[in-house]
Amino acid sequence: MYSGKTLSLKAIENGFAEINFDNQSGSVNKFNQETLGELREAVDILADTADIRGLLVTSGKSVFVVGADITEFTDMFSASKQVFLQGAQHANSIFSQIEDMPFPSVVAINGFALGGGFEVCLACDSRVIASNAAVGLPETGLGILPGWGGTVRLPRLVGFSTAVQWVTSGNQQKPEAALAAGAVDKVVAPEGLREASLALLAEHADGSRDYSARRTQKNSALSEAPEELSGLSDNFQAMIQGSAGNHYPAPLKVVELMTKAATVGRDEAISLENLAFYEISQTPQARALVGLFLNDQFIAKTAKGYGAALGEKLPPAAQAGVIGAGIMGGGIAYQNAVRGFPVVMKDIADPALELGINEANKLLGKSVKRGKLSEEGAAQILSKISPTLDDEAIANCDMLVEAVVELESVKKQVLPAIESQVSASATITSNTSTISINRLAESLARPENFCGMHFFNPVHAMKLVEIIRGEKTSDKTIAAVCNYALGLGKKPIVVNDCPGFLVNRVLFAMTFGLEILLKEGADFQQVDKVMEAWGLPMGPAYLMDVIGIDTIIHCYSSMIEGLPERYIKGDNWPTETIHNAGRLGQKNGLGYYKYELNEKGKPAKLVDAEAVALLESIAGPAQQVDADEIVDRLLISMAMEMVRCLEEGIVSSPAEADMALIYGVGFPAFRGGICRWMDEEGLQSIVDRGDKYTHLSELYRPTEKLRQMAAKGESFFS
Repeated sequence: MYSGKTLSLKAIENGFAEINFDNQSGSVNKFNQETLGELREAVDILADTADIRGLLVTSGKSVFVVGADITEFTDMFSASKQVFLQGAQHANSIFSQIEDMPFPSVVAINGFALGGGFEVCLACDSRVIASNAAVGLPETGLGILPGWGGTVRLPRLVGFSTAVQWVTSGNQQKPEAALAAGAVDKVVAPEGLREASLALLAEHADGSRDYSARRTQKNSALSEAPEELSGLSDNFQAMIQGSAGNHYPAPLKVVELMTKAATVGRDEAISLENLAFYEISQTPQARALVGLFLNDQFIAKTAKGYGAALGEKLPPAAQAGVIGAGIMGGGIAYQNAVRGFPVVMKDIADPALELGINEANKLLGKSVKRGKLSEEGAAQILSKISPTLDDEAIANCDMLVEAVVELESVKKQVLPAIESQVSASATITSNTSTISINRLAESLARPENFCGMHFFNPVHAMKLVEIIRGEKTSDKTIAAVCNYALGLGKKPIVVNDCPGFLVNRVLFAMTFGLEILLKEGADFQQVDKVMEAWGLPMGPAYLMDVIGIDTIIHCYSSMIEGLPERYIKGDNWPTETIHNAGRLGQKNGLGYYKYELNEKGKPAKLVDAEAVALLESIAGPAQQVDADEIVDRLLISMAMEMVRCLEEGIVSSPAEADMALIYGVGFPAFRGGICRWMDEEGLQSIVDRGDKYTHLSELYRPTEKLRQMAAKGESFFS
């Protein structure tokens, strides 16, 4: 009857027709403009064909439809309101036409039916789902809301409260939960999905199972009274604001929309949804979160691309080795083991090995306690870690991570020793946060097989791994290490060697800004509160306590030595004063704050009069500063340093720059990253604000290229 590039329509047994989604140009089905166009053609043919008794909707892929094609969102968001609403109405009219056909429809859901994929399922009369499948409306995670009838049809099937919970959370729903809620009609084994779906369709077609009552329900207003809806709406909005605040407007918009749409019929409710979808799409959060999704895909593709560029498929590491146990080494060894890699953990002392194994054991114990692992499963994972004092134990390792103490002199002794013990083809990396990869490479006979591999602490929780390319690092080494990092479940971003690499170089531009601000008498507690309200997971003074004040001072010396034209330390800097008083942060319970273990055994942050007095001794009594100035004083220095990193080729793209900060330091996702933030603020505004504070530090000075971009009205993400 019809055959396109993404779906087909054919006549099948019993006078039924079948729409089968089967994208010929990809491994999954997505709703893009091409798919919608072909679905329109297929549905029009169905409407003009006589004697159809029922419609079966299926997928030819291992999943049903994973949702809309996010790559098309950028164009959609930049469209005029009229064009946007026309596009939304076009998709909705197709789904409503399926729902209004003069014969029943049943959809067979395999794999994932998400977003638009689930919305087309909701338009059908009945839904049969495989027991290993899942459904959901995840749009709020992208800063938007379902735009093809999901907020209209779901509450009419499962009730207002359940629908609001599903849509605002964006969570995927397993078959049993979907069946209990009424979102699907039957759960069957995957191998019986088609047969069960056809059987249900036959029952609808021969009248033994009614579907007209449900159609009436889906076209009508909800049964809840207006005052009941109002109360539920208030409760949901309070819960959302309590957990997410106002930084993420999409869930709040969903509650507002679904409350209004509950009192009207389907078509009017869909019109309300179209308008709300447009309004939320124009928010900076939507641009940021959609951009983040696309950037995440970009960095994964880029990481895989290093291997593809070699023209060969790289095998996974056969045997990993971690040299240097302890907390960091144990964390890296754990990450290898939990991802299925056998790993040798080598050190020169039993206490260090014991510390490393205890770190891995502690993490596995938490998974057992949470029910994610059995005791037997944890033991099997732990058995993949082979602790050893024997130098020869690493001889067969093809991927090695040196994780000894952060001292260049020590690393320059350890790295050649590793190189002498492994094969000439083995890849060696150094887990360093500050030491030049080029200088470390000087100690090696095969520097082409060497690069940096900067894991962030705690290793199991932090997604980012900076892959640092040295001047002599080969493309094959970069490809192999990216492949290894992806295998560990990490987000690898390749950067070129420089002081602080990428993340720390940019982060310390912010903390240097903090030092200057505090030296002028600003209140570090106010600064932390302002920056946390802005969206950072922790304020900068608190962050330094968590990292370790001694670590910060050590890193400062690297930045001052490496980039002396901008990183200039003044006298009696606040963090230096804190450090000189023997305060190391959380590790000894005293830093900018003091720390005591709470009932969960975690360090709780408390105000400490001694720390306040220390700062008053160099800057006088603390003063309150305008919140906007605090944000500018910390972020503009950070932004300018990231601009320099881009211009110098330390990082290759704004997408990688943004994702490095999001995954490395928790830059707020709803801001999209530092480059996205600069775009939203406007580059001319960023330049002007940089000029305002250049007299305080060269860290604030805009580059000439940035001035040119601003003058031309350009942005990082066009």
